[in-house]
Amino acid sequence: MSNLDLDPHELTIEDEPSPSSSVQVLGWRDVPLGGPRAMTVRRSLPQRGRSLIGAWCFVDHYGPDDVAVTGGMTVPPHPHTGLQTVTWLFTGEIEHRDSTGAHAMVRPGELNLMTAGRGVQHSEVSTSETSVLHGVQLWTVMPDRSRHGAPFFERFVPAAFDFQGATIRVFLGKLLGVTSPATAFTPLVGAEVIVPPNTRITVPVDSTFEHGVLVDSGSAEVDGVTVTRSEIGYRAAGSETLSIRSGSDGARIVLIGGVPFGEQIVMWWNFIGRSHDEVVEYRRRWQIEVIEERIPDGWFGEVAGYEGGPLPAPTLPTVRLKPRG
Repeated sequence: MSNLDLDPHELTIEDEPSPSSSVQVLGWRDVPLGGPRAMTVRRSLPQRGRSLIGAWCFVDHYGPDDVAVTGGMTVPPHPHTGLQTVTWLFTGEIEHRDSTGAHAMVRPGELNLMTAGRGVQHSEVSTSETSVLHGVQLWTVMPDRSRHGAPFFERFVPAAFDFQGATIRVFLGKLLGVTSPATAFTPLVGAEVIVPPNTRITVPVDSTFEHGVLVDSGSAEVDGVTVTRSEIGYRAAGSETLSIRSGSDGARIVLIGGVPFGEQIVMWWNFIGRSHDEVVEYRRRWQIEVIEERIPDGWFGEVAGYEGGPLPAPTLPTVRLKPRG
């Protein structure tokens, strides 16, 4: 999914202090995906004071949306660099096309993972069979040693398993001895967890990971702190267990986490780089190769089969983008 903000802010990794309590609740803001009947997503990461949770750098939560009202998802071809897009649906279907040649139908319970590397473009459109659209779109940032590689696409259907009455699917990384075969460039975890009503689970976790608990439905207490729909309960590294308790309606959550990333990055629009000049070059290449000249064998390649034009990049800010860490 693209960041369709017409005036995207500079987003940098900052030295972020540990929260005063064990769990910090991260709120969200509404972000329209563009157009007169744009569907709206609830974006909880990045935000002021928290740019990353491990290598996870972007969290959009959307739905359940009546597609007849919102118009569904229609995101034209757009670029990415230096990151992975992680698509996970609860309801509906999305058609994915990208410049690696991948063409896939994204369905509930199926991980669709696109690694951008040095550069890729893709489109996402909810299908005509979709009446309700509901899911999450996440990004992970790639470390410097890996980010210049060729782009590629993966699909994986994780098996569900029971843990203390909860149903868990590990779609990326490792949790509870279950490891996803999908490519991860840093130690991390991404999992769906469905907790029955009024149930507490105590999950053994890697003590070197920081964690985030995104609540999709219901509400949950994370180490005793209440987290509601679309909020993230963030906890710094240092503990070997994570306690999650559901309310009377149960809870479906997405658990993310990983070792603190530890590199300086610059994140602007759909590009992740390491300096202002890199981002300027990414934007220049996108505009020249795809928007203006439409060079099919350029850095970002070509999306085959999409009817319509690509997204032009917004105007860069008038100040230099500053990497921090």
